Amino acid sequence: MTSFSERVERISISGIREVFEAAGDDAINLGLGQPDFPTPDHARGAAIDAIEAGDTDAYTGNKGTAELREAIAARQGDDLGVPIDPDDVIATAGGSEALHLALEAHVDTGQEVLIPDPGFVAYDALAKLAGGEPVPVPLRDDLTIDPAAIEEAITEDTAAFVVNSPGNPTGTVSSEADVREFARIAREHDVLCVSDEVYAPFVFDGDHRSPLEFERENVVVVDACSKRYSMTGWRLGWVTGASDRIERMLRVHQYVQACASAPAQYAAEAALTGPQGVVDEMRDAYERRRDLVVSGLSEAGLECPTPQGAFYAMPRVPEGFVDECIERGVIVVPGEAFGEHGAGHARISYAASEAELEEALGIIAEAAAAVS
Repeated sequence: MTSFSERVERISISGIREVFEAAGDDAINLGLGQPDFPTPDHARGAAIDAIEAGDTDAYTGNKGTAELREAIAARQGDDLGVPIDPDDVIATAGGSEALHLALEAHVDTGQEVLIPDPGFVAYDALAKLAGGEPVPVPLRDDLTIDPAAIEEAITEDTAAFVVNSPGNPTGTVSSEADVREFARIAREHDVLCVSDEVYAPFVFDGDHRSPLEFERENVVVVDACSKRYSMTGWRLGWVTGASDRIERMLRVHQYVQACASAPAQYAAEAALTGPQGVVDEMRDAYERRRDLVVSGLSEAGLECPTPQGAFYAMPRVPEGFVDECIERGVIVVPGEAFGEHGAGHARISYAASEAELEEALGIIAEAAAAVS
């Protein structure tokens, strides 16, 4: 048989997917970060109109349509309070491709990429696919990213570090002081800060802040419509950064993707420029669900930092808890799927209805009692 590349042999199927696909069809799925809200009507309508008008039959520009990039720049600029040039935006096939572009364009073979541990499963794999060496950086006890730990881990071989707020799998939100430190570290050490801000609209306590507010040259921001507008299946994200960085990322993008899906671009433009009330409604719903889940976990005797954003909780759990939950029909993800420091935790997604969450919490309490 033909041999396989060393890079692909260094990665494996996501632990999230393994758990999901191993569960029964009737299980309550608290494993995937899949919003249970529909894509807004005006976004779906824009895609349908574009298809019927024949506006989706050709490639768009590599970076995306001018109108979409203007919409992204305006929305992101308003959210962060900084001006964004539409030319400094690339529309991508979801946030995952945006992460891929950022690392491929900036990491040479053998260079280090510092990643939060526990952290989103793609960081480790995409660093390896870029030829880099992922270096796990443990979180604080409250599951927030520690700037001091990042700075201490930097060596002459470090090309980039990844931060994520609100966090997946933790639900934590970085403080302004920490975000300012991320920016300072990137600037003073001349390394790239990749800021994953896909969950930025969903902050319950405090405010979302971005290192791009405090450092423009050495920060790139990854974002997407996936969670913001419940458009995971549309695969439409973007990456923002300094012009020279965007130009290098575009070199990768034009060969692996050419351009993001045209219908998805029209839908995203409509979502970004249309009514934003749906985003507020989702945020409020997630906050109610957060409170329900934290209360239920506490009643089950499970210690869990209160999530400040996103739609994940990451309680400490006893050995055998995840298997017991799955056996009883509730899918949760073992913490070690997100890195070695995730051991002893489980990730629970509350992007599910309150009725499902209430049923699942009863089963979770039974599972916790069975393995305690």
